[in-house]
Amino acid sequence: MRDERRDQLAEALTAVRARIDAAAHAAGRDPAGIKLLAVTKTFPASDAALLTDLGMLDLGENREQEGSAKAAELAELRPDTQVRWHLMGRLQRNKTRSAVGWADEIQSVDSERLAKALEHAVALAWAAHDRHGPLDVLAQVSIDGDPNRGGCPIENLPRLADVLARSGELSLLGLMAIAPLSMAPEAAFERLAKAADRLRNDHPHATELSAGMSGDLEQAIRYGSTCVRVGTALLGARGLASP
Repeated sequence: MRDERRDQLAEALTAVRARIDAAAHAAGRDPAGIKLLAVTKTFPASDAALLTDLGMLDLGENREQEGSAKAAELAELRPDTQVRWHLMGRLQRNKTRSAVGWADEIQSVDSERLAKALEHAVALAWAAHDRHGPLDVLAQVSIDGDPNRGGCPIENLPRLADVLARSGELSLLGLMAIAPLSMAPEAAFERLAKAADRLRNDHPHATELSAGMSGDLEQAIRYGSTCVRVGTALLGARGLASP
C-alpha cells in the first residue's frame, strides 16, 4: 500500500506542477518564482513523509495542535530531511508558544495582538535556546472584510504591516489571503494584488504573496501569487482515510 500511495502522490504532484507551469507561462511569469506548498491537514504524517521523498519540503497545516504533532512525527520518520513547516490557519494567542516551536513560517498574522503574542513567544524561545533568529510571518488580509473568517481588513493593513516590519522577533515576508466564496476568484485576487502592491511600496522586502488553492491557483498566479497552497489536488478529498 505504501508504494501505491507513493505512486498516487507522485502522479498528483506531477499534475499540479504542470498546472502551475501552464498558469505561469499564460501570465508571462517564470514558474520558478511560484512555490508549491503542500497542505497536509487531516492527512497522516506518513503522507507527509512520502511527499518529502518526492521532493516536497514545504508543508502546511491549518491547526496548531495537528501541526505540532505531525511535525514531531515526521521528524522521527525522516530525521535527515529538512522540512519547512507553514502554519496557515487562525492561531489563538495561547497557542503561540507551541507554534513557534515547530512552525518556520506563520501565514495567518491578522492583528497587532497576535503579533505581540508571537513576539513574546519568540523571545521566550530564544531565551530557552529553542530557536534562533526571527520568525517569518505573512500578514493575512481579509479581501471582503468579513471578520468571521479571519484576516486583517485591507484598510487596516498598513498599520499591521508597520508593526510587523518594526519587530525584532518577526520578519514580514508579505501577504496571505483566501478568496471568499462570495466573490469571483478573479475579482478577489485583483483586489489582493493591489493591496500587495501597496505593501511592497511601503516595505519593498515584503514580496511574498500566498494565494490560490486547488480550485483557483490559476487565477491567483495570474494576479501575482508567489505561493499556492494545495491540499485536495495533491492528497485527495478531505475526511477520507489515507492508505
